Amino acid sequence: MSTPLLMALGLLFVLEGVFPFLAPERWRQTFLQLAQLSAGQIRFFGLVAILFGILLLALHHFTADV
Repeated sequence: MSTPLLMALGLLFVLEGVFPFLAPERWRQTFLQLAQLSAGQIRFFGLVAILFGILLLALHHFTADV
């Protein structure tokens, strides 16, 4: 694996772990509420996350110094 990919995955795990570490009960409540969403609602949030990620990658690609 390339270094930037490992760095991105490491940052992802750090960010994913902050909320359950700092507020485990609130995280549990939020997770239970998310589990009650319909499949369509979950897919919508997934699509929004994918599009936002693509937007950030495109922004970086087009603004990076060559």
